[in-house]
Amino acid sequence: MPSALDIEEFAGAPPELIPRSYDLEGLGYVEAEFEARGEAHSYRAVGEWRQDGHGEAEPDGSAPFTTRMLVRRPAEPAHFSGTVVVEWLNVSGGIDASPDWDYLHRHLIRRGDAWVGVSAQRAGIDGGGLAPGIHLKLFNEERYGHLSHPGDAFSFDMFSQVGRALRLPGSPLLGGLDANRVLAVGESQSASFLATYVNMVDPSVQVFDGFFLHGRAGVRVGLDGTFRSRRLDDQPGPARDRPEQVRSDARVPVLLLSAETDVTVLGNGEIEQPDGDRVRVWELAGAAHADTYLLVASRADGGQLDAGEFARMLEPITELVIMTVEQPINSAPHQHYVAQAALERLDQWVGQGTPPPHAARLDLVEDGRDFRRDELGIAQGGIRNPWVDAPIRVLSGLGQQGEGFAPLFGTTAALDPATAARLYPGGRDDYLAAFTQSLDQTITNGFILKADRDEILAVAAETYDLAKLA
Repeated sequence: MPSALDIEEFAGAPPELIPRSYDLEGLGYVEAEFEARGEAHSYRAVGEWRQDGHGEAEPDGSAPFTTRMLVRRPAEPAHFSGTVVVEWLNVSGGIDASPDWDYLHRHLIRRGDAWVGVSAQRAGIDGGGLAPGIHLKLFNEERYGHLSHPGDAFSFDMFSQVGRALRLPGSPLLGGLDANRVLAVGESQSASFLATYVNMVDPSVQVFDGFFLHGRAGVRVGLDGTFRSRRLDDQPGPARDRPEQVRSDARVPVLLLSAETDVTVLGNGEIEQPDGDRVRVWELAGAAHADTYLLVASRADGGQLDAGEFARMLEPITELVIMTVEQPINSAPHQHYVAQAALERLDQWVGQGTPPPHAARLDLVEDGRDFRRDELGIAQGGIRNPWVDAPIRVLSGLGQQGEGFAPLFGTTAALDPATAARLYPGGRDDYLAAFTQSLDQTITNGFILKADRDEILAVAAETYDLAKLA
């Protein structure tokens, strides 16, 4: 299908909305920014949109738009994998953020994937997210002042049109490269929008080859682009306000990855999403919606850090650029590594027809607001991994206090020396032996990639020393 978009590259290098300290050019990547002008339509439901996700939508009104895309791709065509990862940029903080680029970029770069971030929602351009932030027009009025977003009801079609443009032979967005697979990804609010897209839009437009829904909240996003969370306001609501499951007859593979925070604090456990022929749900024990890898280390991690530098960036902190929290936030890098495995498994599912492994669900207590825990207070169930099965700190996606987004950052609690001595009587050597055994099992189970093994072990050794348990 030909693209209806009028695409033009911005002059000059893209400014850094969220600064990073690693060098994309040195990693063999080029970065470019484009604007796209076109006409988008909104959607309306036809008949019932059921709680199991099944429904049908049709185009409704239409409106002109001008939005922008940020593209990162291999500089050398021979290094391009053929996979394009298209991120629905996250606007919850009032800024066009790219949390899945931050979690996944190391793996994208080593694979040779292209990444495209789409300003799909209005708040990233004009402001008005869940919290005030630096939207594009505030950041640089001269560069972005002409952008025009008609509202989030039109975001679904805008996202589809970008996907179609990427599928064109020799797409100008990709510098003339040809895409073999186009995967849609989104984290948090963006994942909730993509869930609606999968259920109501994808069956008719058929643009993307697979979807990665990361950290989906228990939020119902309507076709008008509005959302409501019963869990966040803790008020009972009619059934129509509850988030729908991803439909069992999804056209293409859909992989959902959730942290402890997503299941409880953000309420996606209420969705009760089953696995299916085209749907997999992974729930990660010990993980928070956001952690020190996302908030700190990812800004510097281009693969050039030594293990000591990396481990220090992952240390638990209470002072963040955006706020101060009451307890040290979740400090393990396991979500970064498991997310990389999730993307790899999704790409294999799409390209080779090999589905990802099924994963155990986190073991919720009856009210769905907490988990059954072991003697150390670590959640049971979910994807087991060395940071929870061979702990030197107690990690949780729950328990953080503070204003705004603070409850999403989870906690890290110190392991007292007596408990550490009981668990690892031989000290560092025993700890690393237990960590390695769990890591190798997690790799065998398919939830961490073998390519990350050496780095993980080196960082684990440094982290043990920083914890000062010996």
